[in-house]
Amino acid sequence: MNKISTYLRESYRELVEKVTWPTWVQLQQSTVIVLVATLLITGVVWVMDLVAQSALHFIYSLF
Repeated sequence: MNKISTYLRESYRELVEKVTWPTWVQLQQSTVIVLVATLLITGVVWVMDLVAQSALHFIYSLF
């Protein structure tokens, strides 16, 4: 039981004293960056899917 309480106490101390939390502005900027990157990657995958679908449709139409 002593090891568990020591672990919890040290974890709390690390989160409160040693971790540098982002400011509200930094958090908003990071969120926007993640959203934009997600939209870009989604668009790229969507285009790749359309190209593959068209290519397969063309190949299947030959037979």
